[in-house]
Amino acid sequence: MAFYSLFCTFALMNTYLNTENILRSTDEVEYHPLRPFLPVSAKVLFLGSFPPQRKRWCMDFYYPNFINDHWRIEGEVFFGNRNHFVDEKAKCFKLEEIVAFCQEKGIAFFDTSTAVRRLKDNASDKFLEVVEPTDIWALIARLPHLRAVVTTGEKATDTICDTLLIETRPQVNAAVPIPNICNQDGLSMVLYRLPSSSRAYPLAFAKKAEAYRAMFELFFDVKKNG
Repeated sequence: MAFYSLFCTFALMNTYLNTENILRSTDEVEYHPLRPFLPVSAKVLFLGSFPPQRKRWCMDFYYPNFINDHWRIEGEVFFGNRNHFVDEKAKCFKLEEIVAFCQEKGIAFFDTSTAVRRLKDNASDKFLEVVEPTDIWALIARLPHLRAVVTTGEKATDTICDTLLIETRPQVNAAVPIPNICNQDGLSMVLYRLPSSSRAYPLAFAKKAEAYRAMFELFFDVKKNG
């Protein structure tokens, strides 16, 4: 019994699912199915709108849809190989490698909504009705070395600008200062907007990787050859 309890505790600690939220979600209101991923060393925090429906997932982590190219882009930028985090045979991403990499590098993830209504049976932002917004200030407070909040969509960008009192919305591939806030190292922060990693976004993969590389190079050591 003691071994079983220890095993359950270990399993719980190593899952990124928010099981309480999953259990209380209904057809009407969907609560965020993942816990915030916030490495204490994080310099970059990606904030989206809300995860896609779980039927579209290939892993229990952020950007879980196999046809979304976020992890291919990170593989290309940091390792010179778009399939570095891809298990082609299993048609999924390499979760353990992704988590270890983001922990070591300092890349955090969550979303701008903690509860939504889906107005249509898809993952489109324009059909998400926000029921509970995320306390973005509380997330930032947990990341003492944060330098950038990064968005890839209009809804998330607008939400963050409204919350953090940012008057100018950043254009894609550009950043604006987050006013009246510094991290614990005394350094200022920016809101940086990137193109969506969704294949529905009309931009070639190479151009997306180039845009993400430009952002990452501001905060990390990124080798030119991967």
